Amino acid sequence: MATTNDLKNGMVLNLDGQLWSVLWFQHHKPGKGGAVVRTKLKSIASGKTVDKTFNADVKVETANVDKRQMQYLYSDGEAYVFMDAETYDQVPLADTVVGDAANYLLDNQDAMVAMHEGTPLYLELPAAVELTVEYTEPGLQGDRSSGGTKPARLETGVDVAVPLFIATGEKIKVDTRDGSYLGRVSG
Repeated sequence: MATTNDLKNGMVLNLDGQLWSVLWFQHHKPGKGGAVVRTKLKSIASGKTVDKTFNADVKVETANVDKRQMQYLYSDGEAYVFMDAETYDQVPLADTVVGDAANYLLDNQDAMVAMHEGTPLYLELPAAVELTVEYTEPGLQGDRSSGGTKPARLETGVDVAVPLFIATGEKIKVDTRDGSYLGRVSG
């Protein structure tokens, strides 16, 4: 158990038997009345996001979530198979658990897998990953500084918008939260 004053981003709450991850929270003290805590919660089961307001200092049930470092091995078409870094157990994760993270997964990549009572809940990738551009249209001469973007297909099969000067075969850094281009990787 915790109170709404103890909420943190990433914390998992058990509300009416459903698990919700805290995406965002804000303490708010209106001119009249008691303080409240506004939150944005994401359902772990369905992935839907809701806004919920709690009175301040109300007890909420937290879910015991075990985060484990795992290594991505392969996808067999039905599940993504990860290996626990400590026990070497292979754990299959369903598409619904992996979600959009599948766009940024490479073989042997490390990720954090959140488990609740032995059930995988969600996958956390590093904030940024380095991927190779598999194909992009060549940039036009003179377009080096216009600030425009073009689509590029990465080695994982996902398309992202990159600056015009990026060429096929280059390694770039991509934000795993929104798929945005962060920069070139030198070397």
